[in-house]
Amino acid sequence: MRTRGAVVREAPGKYEVVDIDLDDPRPGELQVRVMAAGLCHSDDHIATRDLPVAVYPFAGGHEGAGIVTVAPPNHKGIREGDHVVFSFVPACGRCRWCAVGRSHLCNMGGSTLSGARPGTTDDFRLHLAEDGRPVGQMSGLSTFCATTTVSVDSVVPLPDDIDFEVACLLSCGVGTGWGSAVNDAAVRPGDAVIVMGVGGVGINAVQGAAHAGATTLVGVDPVPFKREKALEFGATHAVATMDEAVEIVRGPTDGQGADSAIVTVGVTRPDHIGEAFAAIRKAGTCVVTGVGLMTQVGIDIPAGQLAFYGKRLQGSLFGSTNAGADIARQIQLYRQGALKLDELVTTTYALDDIAQGYEDMHAGRNLRGVVVHEH
Repeated sequence: MRTRGAVVREAPGKYEVVDIDLDDPRPGELQVRVMAAGLCHSDDHIATRDLPVAVYPFAGGHEGAGIVTVAPPNHKGIREGDHVVFSFVPACGRCRWCAVGRSHLCNMGGSTLSGARPGTTDDFRLHLAEDGRPVGQMSGLSTFCATTTVSVDSVVPLPDDIDFEVACLLSCGVGTGWGSAVNDAAVRPGDAVIVMGVGGVGINAVQGAAHAGATTLVGVDPVPFKREKALEFGATHAVATMDEAVEIVRGPTDGQGADSAIVTVGVTRPDHIGEAFAAIRKAGTCVVTGVGLMTQVGIDIPAGQLAFYGKRLQGSLFGSTNAGADIARQIQLYRQGALKLDELVTTTYALDDIAQGYEDMHAGRNLRGVVVHEH
């Protein structure tokens, strides 16, 4: 069938909307009508080439939710008409990582930036309508396409009463931020926590840390709008600089520093990590969730503090989310009013306005912009 989607033809570049020919799903795959897609910074990293991909053109989008339109027999029992939310990291259920409950590290995730089907380099489901060239799929999904063909291992059932516009954020931003605090920083009641960068991921780290019981919770962002939102989502303080944040956490910790600092800056640099690492106490945890230039080597931290102070530097992918279990848990928290989702969606866009959506993200106008597909 033919659909429309936003692709990057080269990087650095910008997303443009084109006609795409979509292959029918094969065994173990589904065709999904995407109803809503989140505008995550990671897809912008594709356009800037901070995240280099294996093939161009490349269709972006890895946050999304929709309705299954074609469903060959599959091991998850997904049928046509089912509502689903995508997980940007697939979960095969069979590899070592899935077997120990760490599906965010599933071996299938290695194909995230390859554009091809997992385990291949030349097997594609999208092609440019204009000349038949293969189009790479972001995370095997490409939710910036109105309809897409995906692995059944990349979807999680979604209750019919949950709006697609908020459900799509469970694909990445919510779990990545929430899990950065709850899973990777292991925030405990009474902790002092700094969240550095309060965008679409950082705001969820704020509400995750608040839910876990942090009593001093500082959101750091140079944008006033985001500082205001940090307070609405549970931060006790919101400041523009790390120097201010460090002064705040010294009081309740007898000058020791934060129990944890979570780096969720949109374009993370080595000096960001260095500032966060310096802000934590002995045996504290610095969680690095934000992404910068992937080829950059080196982090600005003193080896002596790492060794003699017992500080921990922890990377975070998808907030160590186990999508099959955690997305259902997050939906329950949302229903109970313990997890804010509606408030995350600042602006909705038509697919043709995706470039404006990313301009708004760069300008700091949105917590999360969402593309609502027209069908």
